[in-house]
Formats: sequence, C-alpha cells, structure tokens
Amino acid sequence: MQILTFRLKPKQLFGAALAITGLAVIILTFVSNHNGKPVGASASISCASEEERSAYLASLGYEFEEKPEVKEIEIPAEFNDVYSSYSDIQKEQGFNLEGYKGKKATLYTYKIKNYKNNKNVIADLMVCDGILIGADLCDPSAENGFLTGLTQNGQT
Repeated sequence: MQILTFRLKPKQLFGAALAITGLAVIILTFVSNHNGKPVGASASISCASEEERSAYLASLGYEFEEKPEVKEIEIPAEFNDVYSSYSDIQKEQGFNLEGYKGKKATLYTYKIKNYKNNKNVIADLMVCDGILIGADLCDPSAENGFLTGLTQNGQT
C-alpha cells in the first residue's frame, strides 16, 4: 500500500483557495445572467390585464381615457436607424428591446389628458407575454410632435 502526500506552503494553499473562489463567482455570475429570459425582463412590470396597465399609468401620474387602442405588432429582427433611436429611449427607462427582436407584441395606446395642457399626447405600452417591454409618450401632430420616454413625466 502506498500513501500519497502533498505538502503545500501557506501561499500555495491561499492561491488555490482564491482560484477556486474566483471560478465559483464566475460560474454563478454567468448562470444568474443567462437564465433564459429576454434582456430587460429582470425588472418586469406585469401588464397582462387592463387593470395592471391602468394602474401603471396612474402610478406615473397620468390621467387617460379608459379605452385604449390595441394593435398587434412585430418588433423588427433588424433595427433600422429609427428603431435604434427608439430602442435607445427604451434603454434610458430600463427597457431593452434587443432580446425581443423578431417577436410579436401588443401595443396599447392611451390618450393622455394631463400632459402640459397638450391634448394630443398619447402613451404607448408595448407588452409581450403580459410583461411591459417598452413605453413612450408622444404627440403625433405635425405642429407639436415629440417622442419621449413614458417615465419622463411632464404633466401639469
């Protein structure tokens, strides 16, 4: 019978423990960041029902007409310049459309009643699988047109 013995100096033992700990941190970080959810879904806001969508808009201080316009959309698989700019606006408010490229979503459009005395403003909520993935405020009129993030609240 043979006995195999290892003799490690304290510096070598510390180095091995540090390497194992580092490897464990890297693996845990990778697993937690790649859990199968699309990008932007980690801080999910449920908007599956009309009550949830209305509560979300109200929580931001908006008054709106109760009946939204509903439209099915498909997020482009490749973003052009316009959609890239729109995606940047979404990223500023914590949404990321990159993980939803090529997917279908529902766009809920609400007429906003209390945005800086402007009666042409609408709020769009983009929902995929019951989760809010994008939102904006805009005035589609040619005279006062603008597009901004929904969370950049400017009502009076």
